[in-house]
Amino acid sequence: MSENKKITSEDHQASAHRKSEGEGSADAPRLYTRPDIEKIASGEHYINRIKSFVLRTGRLTPGQAKAIETLGPQFLLSYTAQAIDWEKSFQSTNPGRPRILEIGFGMGETTAKIAQVRPDDDFLAIEVHEPGVGALLKVIGEQGITNLRLMRHDAVEVVQNMIPEGYLDGVHVYFPDPWHKKRHNKRRLIQPEFVALLASRIKPGGYWHLATDWQEYAEQMMEVLSGEASLQNTGTLDGGYAERPSYRPITKFENRGIRLGHGVWDLVFKKK
Repeated sequence: MSENKKITSEDHQASAHRKSEGEGSADAPRLYTRPDIEKIASGEHYINRIKSFVLRTGRLTPGQAKAIETLGPQFLLSYTAQAIDWEKSFQSTNPGRPRILEIGFGMGETTAKIAQVRPDDDFLAIEVHEPGVGALLKVIGEQGITNLRLMRHDAVEVVQNMIPEGYLDGVHVYFPDPWHKKRHNKRRLIQPEFVALLASRIKPGGYWHLATDWQEYAEQMMEVLSGEASLQNTGTLDGGYAERPSYRPITKFENRGIRLGHGVWDLVFKKK
């Protein structure tokens, strides 16, 4: 597998799925200060947890602000620290519809397209940055998307406190911030403790689909998910990677990266 070309700061600014870089102490603790999975699964809140994002105060466009004001009451869910009432949140009369969670949707381009090509599935998409939330709400209104709900909160806390065990049919994590500087790697979302937590929320036979354009992070993802006993790799390409599923569109940023010679790696794991 060839090395990616060096990604410039311009590349990072162009990616809608990435968060701005923050500084972190080289001797800071891991994702959780006490990696006790039983306590994590029981809902204990870890105040000292290192977050995988830096919360920015981006400027909303008038259209994004209007979308939050007019569509937020219906499509933007509140964090409650209690088990989610999925059917009520989606105003659904069919409790058998597949439940898909997406973590970190950026500006929502991919999320909206997937929800449209899979109208029989319900999607809960989490993003902490307000302009992205406003942008996706705007698309929801313009395209008449009904099977998508958003939440603006730390995804780890949502999974930990609002998603019951064995509840999800699928999980999407696309192009999370790679925190490419070595001293910042500890901020990456995909760490053993979080993988164990989220895997516990996927029902048997459910899937976890990840994608990244950063090779070293792809290798870490592969190592961490392969080390989770409850997950099984379904990839058939060299290194255990998967073909891009047809439902995941190629975004303009991904196309730009491909033209520049950057690789993209998809991982698809199944819950045993």
